[in-house]
Amino acid sequence: MRTLLDIPDTQIRALAALCERVNQPRAVVVREAITEYLARHQHTADGQAFGLWGAATEDGLAYQEKARAEW
Repeated sequence: MRTLLDIPDTQIRALAALCERVNQPRAVVVREAITEYLARHQHTADGQAFGLWGAATEDGLAYQEKARAEW
């Protein structure tokens, strides 16, 4: 699919420098960037979370019950 994007001149220059450095066409570099971005921002339905509970080792309900027991 072809896509039309408005990209600031500073980013175009940085992209051109990167393409030259890695010896890859602009389209390849942009596709790789989109792939990485989507992978980093993908939300899955397998119970993964982000933020406060992203690295939680304890079940949320167990934590809640423990916290309420302190009252």
